[in-house]
Amino acid sequence: MLTNAPKGTKDILPNQVYKWHFLEKAFRDICTRYGFREIRTPIFEHTELFTRGVGDTTDIVEKQMYTFEDFAKRSLTLKPEGTSPAVRSFVEHKQYAEVQPTKYYYDIPCFRYEKPQSGRLREFHQFGIEIFGTSNMMADAEVICLADDFLRNLGIEDVELRINSIGCPSCRDIYRQALRDFLKPKYDDLCDTCKSRYERNPMRILDCKSEICQSLVQGAPVMLDYLDEECQVAFDELKANLEAMDVEYTVDPGIVRGLDYYTKTAFEFVSNKIGAQGTVCGGGRYDNLIEELGGPPIPGVGFGLGIERLLLTLEANGVAIPEPEGVEVFIAILGDNGKKFGLSLLRQLRREGLRAEVDLLARNFKGQFKYSDRLNARYTVMIGDNELEEGQITIKDMATSEQRRVDIRTIAEELVQLCKER
Repeated sequence: MLTNAPKGTKDILPNQVYKWHFLEKAFRDICTRYGFREIRTPIFEHTELFTRGVGDTTDIVEKQMYTFEDFAKRSLTLKPEGTSPAVRSFVEHKQYAEVQPTKYYYDIPCFRYEKPQSGRLREFHQFGIEIFGTSNMMADAEVICLADDFLRNLGIEDVELRINSIGCPSCRDIYRQALRDFLKPKYDDLCDTCKSRYERNPMRILDCKSEICQSLVQGAPVMLDYLDEECQVAFDELKANLEAMDVEYTVDPGIVRGLDYYTKTAFEFVSNKIGAQGTVCGGGRYDNLIEELGGPPIPGVGFGLGIERLLLTLEANGVAIPEPEGVEVFIAILGDNGKKFGLSLLRQLRREGLRAEVDLLARNFKGQFKYSDRLNARYTVMIGDNELEEGQITIKDMATSEQRRVDIRTIAEELVQLCKER
């Protein structure tokens, strides 16, 4: 057990981490292009932040949160999602007093206790963005468009954008009653969790993962038929904005999202190549969350995008992430004087920005050349006592096996120039 990672967690080894670096840079770049700035929040928060924000009838709060008491008996929770912490920070630091809107992005680990499966772990990683301070549906379209651009730029072609409106509290109350009326004859067949949700929040039943509950909600009333005028106008405006931005979409009345704070817009980007639960990115509008968490009545909209599921989607689409370039210069050394000069050269080359390596195991010359080859080095230089006495150092092109002798006084400049030209 000591040498095994906890269930539902995974090491990201050096031969895989370059993929994460690639995606992190791509996400950071597109967020910057859209005018978002990074926010970093603590890895754990007060538990109440999530019970109030996410909702006490959600699977996350009821079954999945990693909650613990610290030595002062305060209840803390490893964050299961990124929006509530971003809102907490926005309120705590009075960012609402600044010129609005506020546009955040983040790259965070999250924690949920659920059954590990492909692309869904107990410790997972998430890209996310939030826009606070505007109820204009242009903000919703911008959030969706950013996600669409990000996925398309990566070369993912099979994702489908599905949108819905889940209304506001007033029209949702009417819908909830209609849903209760529909489910009442089926109440006894619901799972125990959904029975507890029947009165408190029957919309959560639509999101239940139980196959029995999913069959029972077939033919249920849809929220789109219960939208009030304001919510209907907002949804029509969102669709018009997406069409103006050339973003293709499908209206899916079944989208509810798994968090209670959503209002009006709800959306998902879904892939059909990564299994039954193919959601790669999901989000929506939450006009009451900031006020619910102690701030002023300021609206918000955003999304979360799982990195592990994104990697699976890239693989399923045959998208290869470029591997990092190898070592540019390997310095093979022999003898005390060769070592001394080699270490000095190594420092010079690294200061010039080259990826330079030297053997740390005191192998013989032959062993060092084999090691250089395994590192996929572009050039290997051979430095021994004889080379130092002659004042000439050999540079070997590892791809062509071509060798050339260079004056010891200009070896650093020659290597820098060679690597820049290649």
